[in-house]
Amino acid sequence: MHVCVIVVGFRNPNDITACLAALSKSRYRDFDVVVCENGGREAYDALVALLPPKLPSGQVVRVICAPSNLGYGGGVNLGMKAEPGADAWWILNPDAEPAPTALTLMLQRLQSGDCDAVGGTIIYPSGVVQTQGGHWRGWMARAISLGHGLSRHQAAQNEDRVESRLNYLSGASMLVTRRFLDLAGPMREDYFLYCEEVEWCLRGRQRGARLGFSPQAEVLHHQGTTTGNPSNVREQTRMPVFLNERNRLLLTRDLYPGLLVVAGGMAFLLIMMRFARRGAWRQVGFALQGWWAGLRDERGVPRWVAA
Repeated sequence: MHVCVIVVGFRNPNDITACLAALSKSRYRDFDVVVCENGGREAYDALVALLPPKLPSGQVVRVICAPSNLGYGGGVNLGMKAEPGADAWWILNPDAEPAPTALTLMLQRLQSGDCDAVGGTIIYPSGVVQTQGGHWRGWMARAISLGHGLSRHQAAQNEDRVESRLNYLSGASMLVTRRFLDLAGPMREDYFLYCEEVEWCLRGRQRGARLGFSPQAEVLHHQGTTTGNPSNVREQTRMPVFLNERNRLLLTRDLYPGLLVVAGGMAFLLIMMRFARRGAWRQVGFALQGWWAGLRDERGVPRWVAA
């Protein structure tokens, strides 16, 4: 099975170099790599000058320049269009470093025949699990991260529990087949950043796509190196806070419109619980701006984000 690895970057060549170095150690060899640079011509030229045309084990590395900052979904879609003949596409964050066995294990799970897309275990540099996929609660417009905080040993034993609740895969590492794409269609591009993979998986499931999970397919994730998303809520910047809140309500509007009133109210309360009770008043403002934009059905790149 030929796999195309899709990496979407934005002026972060060091991340992409580390990602490709990890890919070069993959025990599964039948893949190539497409890197979509969203950061403009100068960033593209610098990346082309830095990256090798092939990995040491022979896989072709192709860099494409997005016509503008397309966001995550737009970059993924452009990358998949560049390699339409692949049997599967592995969408990998630029700040992710997969273990040598990760692709092999995900393909083994995929080839069992009962799923159309597969995720694995995403691990922080500390060794603690970030996520093993997630469960979307529609009435709250909130994602529950499965496996968060587990040790690697605990995560490896978590397959049945994850698969019983899993309804979306982590965008840091997700392997999708042609059947998944035929059912779900392309990623939404009007979210710009955040929640695209959640909406994609939920939409796919509504149309008959099946999700699988391989607990030992580990990917190290240096979270937030492009957008910035510190764990201290008082330090979180405007863009991730705004887009997280906006896109949760856009997802609700797009897939569960009957829940929008309830989910909007719950989203407001959760903003207060998350930010206000910690005295993160700037972040309350960012979150409420995003919440209001979601209720108003505002999409795409926020007006205040530089192109």
